[in-house]
Order: sequence, then C-alpha cells, then structure tokens
Amino acid sequence: MVIVGAGLGGTAVAVRLLQFAREPLQVVVVERRPEYRSAGLAYHRVGNHWHHVFNIQAGRMSMFREDVDDFVSWANHEADRTGWPPEWRDLTFTESGPAPRRIYADYLAARLADAAREAFDGVTLLEVDHLAVDAGRVDVTVDGCSPPGTGTEPGRTVLSADHVILATGLEERDLRFAAKVRDHPSFVRHPYSEEGIERILGVPKDAEVAVIGTLLSAYDSTSLLLRHGHTGRIHMISGSGLTLRTYPPDHRHQVLSPPPPRLHADGYEGRDDFVRLFKEEWKRACASVARGHPPVAPSVVTERVAKSWEPHLPEVLARVPTADLRALLDGYGSLLATLRVGAVPYITELVDPAIAEGSQVVLTVGRVGEIVGTEAGTLRLSVTGPASTRTIEADLVISNFGREPDYERVGSRLWTNLLRKGIAVPHRRTGRGVEVDDGGGLLGPDGAPVGPVSVVGGPREGDEIVRYGRMGAFAFNLAAIKNHSVGVAVRVLSRLESCYDDRAGDGTGAVTETAGQAVRRAFDRSVLVEVHRLAARRRRDREELLSRLEECLQAVRDAAARAGGPVVTDRALRFLVTSAAGTRLNDLSVTPRELRARLRLDELTRRAR
Repeated sequence: MVIVGAGLGGTAVAVRLLQFAREPLQVVVVERRPEYRSAGLAYHRVGNHWHHVFNIQAGRMSMFREDVDDFVSWANHEADRTGWPPEWRDLTFTESGPAPRRIYADYLAARLADAAREAFDGVTLLEVDHLAVDAGRVDVTVDGCSPPGTGTEPGRTVLSADHVILATGLEERDLRFAAKVRDHPSFVRHPYSEEGIERILGVPKDAEVAVIGTLLSAYDSTSLLLRHGHTGRIHMISGSGLTLRTYPPDHRHQVLSPPPPRLHADGYEGRDDFVRLFKEEWKRACASVARGHPPVAPSVVTERVAKSWEPHLPEVLARVPTADLRALLDGYGSLLATLRVGAVPYITELVDPAIAEGSQVVLTVGRVGEIVGTEAGTLRLSVTGPASTRTIEADLVISNFGREPDYERVGSRLWTNLLRKGIAVPHRRTGRGVEVDDGGGLLGPDGAPVGPVSVVGGPREGDEIVRYGRMGAFAFNLAAIKNHSVGVAVRVLSRLESCYDDRAGDGTGAVTETAGQAVRRAFDRSVLVEVHRLAARRRRDREELLSRLEECLQAVRDAAARAGGPVVTDRALRFLVTSAAGTRLNDLSVTPRELRARLRLDELTRRAR
C-alpha cells in the first residue's frame, strides 16, 4: 500500500490501515517535505507560531471520530511539554478551549507510532521522504528515492503497489496579482513557513502592513502581529469583507433538525430565483432554530442550519445547471465558509475589537488587482472595491494560502501527470477536485474506475459537495478526512484481504430483511463487534474481538439456516459485516459523543482499562 502524502490525510489513512489490517501488509508513506510528515502545511512546527491555534475547539480535534476526547487526553496526559512556552506548558486543555496547532504534529506522530506498534504480525510501516512525480494504476514513481530495503543510491524509483492512496492535501493557487513581486523581500507568499513567520515578526512595529484575506489565515497573521506589540496600521483586504464568527466559550457540537429547504420542487427557474428562494428558506430555518432551541447561541445558529441541511442539498443541487452551480460556489464561497464554521475567542479577541475601532486594523472590501514595488522598497496595492479603486502602500504584504480548487490549474507534477494520462479527471459539476466514486476511488474520463487508486482530503471537494452537501471547509477539512480515512481503509482492505469477498455487493438486505428477526439480530450483533474491532487501538483487544466476531458470524449462519434464508458465503458475509461497520463508524447524523454512545464504545474503553 503506497500512500502519497504524510500530512493529516495520509497519516490518518495509515493509522486506520495499520489498525484494521488482519493480514500481512506493508504501508509505505511517501512525503516530499520531511517537516510536513504527520503535519502537512496546516500543522507543521516551523510554519506555525505558538500563537497559531485551531479555529475550532480542542475537543473537536481528535483524529478518531469515535473517540472525541482523544486529542485533549493526549495533550493533558501524554504530550512532552519540554520547550513549550509557559502559556501552554502550564495549561490544562479543555473540550471547548484553544490549543496551538503546532502540537498536532506530535499528536499525529504519536498515534501513528501507536498504530504501528500495535499492528498484527506482518503489518508494517515504512516512511519515505521523497517526491512522488507520477502514478499509474499500480505504480508510483518517486524522485530521489532508493527502493525500500536495497540501500542503493537515490534516483528515480518505481514503487509497485497493490493499491495507491493519494493524500496530497490542498493545492496552491497561482496569484496573478503578485506576479511582479513574488520574490520581493516585502512580500510574504507563505505565512505558514519558517521564513514567513520570521519576516512577519521582523517587520518594524510601526510599519504599515497589508494582509490579503479576512478569514482564518488573515486572522492568524494579524493577531500574531498584535500579540507581538505591533503599533502600525494593518489593512485586511478581501472581496467579500467577511470576517470570522466567534464561538461562545462553552460551544459544543450539536446536530439539530430545523426545516429542510423547500427549493424548486417542480424544476429550476434560474440562478437569481434560486438565490432568492435559498435566502428565504435559510432565514426560515435560522428562525426555527432560534425559536425552538433558545440555548443555542446566535453566533452558531448558522452552523446548526448548515449542518442539518447537508443531507438535503444533493437533491437540491442536482437541479442546478453546471455553469450556475460553479458560479454559485465561486460567488458565495467565502460566505459558505463563514456560515459553516467559526473561530475560538483566542483568535478573534484581539482582531475584532481592532477592526471595530477602525484605527489600527482597517477592513477594506475589494479585490487586489496588482501589486508593484516602489523605489522606497515598499509595495503598492491596487484594490478595486464596489464603488472605486484605491491604492494602499505597505511596508509588508502578507498573502493568504490561496487554495486552488480547480485541478486543471494546479502546478503539481503528480496531478498534472495523472490528468494528462486520463488516470484522473477534474470534477465536472463543480470544477473543484477530481472525479471519484462513493468510496473515493479515482474515476477516468468514461466515469469508470481507473484501477486501485483512492483519494482522501482536498481532491474530493467537488464530490463531497454534490454527493453529501458539505460546503465550505467541511468538504475537505479534518471532519471529512476522518470519514475518508475509515471509508478508504475499510474498502481497500475488504478488496485485498483473503477473508473477504467484495463481489457480495450490497447484499445486506438479503441477509437481514428476508430472513427473519433472529438473523437480523445476529447480523447486528456481528456488526457491533466489528465496529469495536475497527475502533480498538490495542492489539490484544482486537484479537479478543476477532474471536467474538467468529462466534457472532456463526450465529448469523445458524439463524439463517434455521430460517431458510438465502445462502451467503462466509467471505461474503464478512465483507457485508465489515462494510456495515465502516458505515456506522462514519454516521454523520449524530454528534461524535452520540455516536460513541450509540455504538457502545465505552464498553471497549472499560475493557482496555
């Protein structure tokens, strides 16, 4: 198994593969930048200052959706705090409190090491620090790499795999407005890098600074300056002018059921009419939440509605023509991002008051047209707003990440080669990410699977939107990756391991619906035990659960025989049980805590103790 990318997505999938595998398997994780291993851009240490914190609460950062307290528990009881600043070293982390992003790399690395240590015999992990430049249906071409275990000189190596998983993260956008200043010493293109942090902190405290963007990365840069005593004016610039909402101090994830959207039951009448109806339905749903759930803070009402609408949006979006859908996603992308997720007070507590006063932090609504250097060494920005164009001269300009969702435009050699060969195609409906099937498998130009190649994270953005109704960052962030890691690992191992027969297809109904209550009960017990096996992180617990699973599967076969139900082979039955268990682990209709209770996973914790 070759995983390309060792950030959050690649690490999460590797953990699940090591945790789920029952038969010998080598998991090879390829990462081109060693500092990104178990971190990626979002969490690596040198690019994240101690003042960069998760925008959501620490209690939502567990990499295991079925174990919501895992990250907070690790931070409080396992993390090595040597070298931490006093602000964090002496803190007891809480579910609703903040946590610095840079410690997440240690957390992910610890959980990967745990998974490798607790894996079954013959299930191993190999980490390779090189660049993947190409991928075929079963091969990955890696630059600067020696074949594993050969000890030969590095060169271009082809790693043959039974399955390839692409976890390449978010792609960087080419900023045309910055073409003339890319290498200018006063332009920071990568604020989440060691050099970027140094330049931000090294600017004179009275300097004029322009920050392009008004969402999370802009808040990170602005608050970093303010926390270090910056006194000069800071311009925050974006086309939308939207800023982050602040979560209430005791915020906890919750799933509500406000009225679903009633949009175009009889067809589609155009983009303007669609937007008008959508806004009307949105207001109705928000009012319903405010009226029916008074304890819900006003700042999170939109989050509750956006979450509740996810199951309904695929049907709604299916009626929107492709051109209109793309225009809507582009035009309302920033708004969707702010409606779906907010930020903890630690992020907003300095920036929002400064914006409100309008003296030090100035919010400018407009699009940056061009940035040019001046003879004085400063940079001049041309900003076109709703009514006019103005110029801003700054001693330092900080650009946000500038994510590129359109894979026809990405500069990655790997994705360029995949698209050129027809192994991947851009997502047709949204222009975001690439085409995949319901399990994350890459699809070719004809819509058929191209082979044993799966995708997690950012490249699945378009599919997440049209298939599951997930908008904003929730189409590719931690929450999505948690589900991708479980789904891909279950699917891949169910196809590769000898104990399964994936040709069984969706035969659950044949087992449970036509064979009587006794068979249904036995099947459900088998699925629950398999859920516990998949969730178990200690080898001895998984061994015990495998024995229990054998007993449960035999009970299903016995009950089916007594009921005279359809004959299902042993390997097909195992496939159906494991697939159902993976689906239950990814149940998004409830909160993680509710999921844990529904799956009775506290029983597993008590046994582990």
